[in-house]
Amino acid sequence: MRPPVAELHLHLEGTLEPAFIIETAAKHGIELPWRSLEHLEAQYDFTDLQSFLDLLYVNLEVLRDEDDFAEVTRRYLARASAAGVRHAEIFFDVQAHTRRGIPADTVIGGIRSALDQSLVDHGMTTMLIMSFWRDLPPEDAMDALTEVLDAGLPIDGIGLDSAEVGSPPSLFVDVYRAASEAGLHVVAHAGEEGPPEYVWEALDLLHVERVDHGIRSLEDPELVARLVRDRVPLTVCPLSNVRLRTVETMAEHPLPRMLELGLLVSVNSDDPAYFGGYVDANFDAVVGEFDLDEGTVEQLARNSVDSAFLEPTERARLHAEIDAWRDRSD
Repeated sequence: MRPPVAELHLHLEGTLEPAFIIETAAKHGIELPWRSLEHLEAQYDFTDLQSFLDLLYVNLEVLRDEDDFAEVTRRYLARASAAGVRHAEIFFDVQAHTRRGIPADTVIGGIRSALDQSLVDHGMTTMLIMSFWRDLPPEDAMDALTEVLDAGLPIDGIGLDSAEVGSPPSLFVDVYRAASEAGLHVVAHAGEEGPPEYVWEALDLLHVERVDHGIRSLEDPELVARLVRDRVPLTVCPLSNVRLRTVETMAEHPLPRMLELGLLVSVNSDDPAYFGGYVDANFDAVVGEFDLDEGTVEQLARNSVDSAFLEPTERARLHAEIDAWRDRSD
């Protein structure tokens, strides 16, 4: 039995299962390039991050109305609850939708309608993090942030994702300053395909509270020392790393070394419909590959809770759930 966890690195658009894509396209009369469900499923063989993004951007065209966003959120929440997730901080890519003419309030309204029911339906608390595409001009991100803030749309934080190489965090200093001044949490993808320097920039220029991925941090001992000293959370996604070939095989994944060095690392699913599994599958993969003992699994669960943007009482509640899981396992 797996422990209760917080999931902190999950892209809502990456939870669109192939059957949902075909079903929703039919609902809206959208003609996709895929002739059948089997033809679509055959596309899920990626050579790098960009090859994944190319497929993702086509598939998300099926999300058109508020109910679509609510439904994909409901499906993720149900699946995550079954995997042991008790708190989820969910990314969504606002520019992926506004560029298609879908208003931001339609996107956020649909997602929030499902999130607002999550505690009742699944006993799961949630937060919503609006991510920006780093390969678009920073001005686009600022415009999107300004629109959402001016409209008073309910988000909890901002992030930075999409193709990393050649799009350093330093481009987004003004966006992150504005978000921080508005009281939002700030996180950023860094050190997945990009170099350790991007992690330094995320920390020192964007002042992020958490680094998403961060696996290439191990190339820089001084950076590792900084991350350990400041207990900066790293949200690692093992199946994603292997599928996108930032790590060639699971056996080569740096997770055990990260734990050995004392990094505050958690296990997450990233884009589970594309990368082979939700958070439970990611746990199963690393436990099986590295023969992790129950104490290490417990530590990963606690790390996820300690890395989350939770109030002290909520954090204590989740630690108590992990205590109960440990005691049942004894």
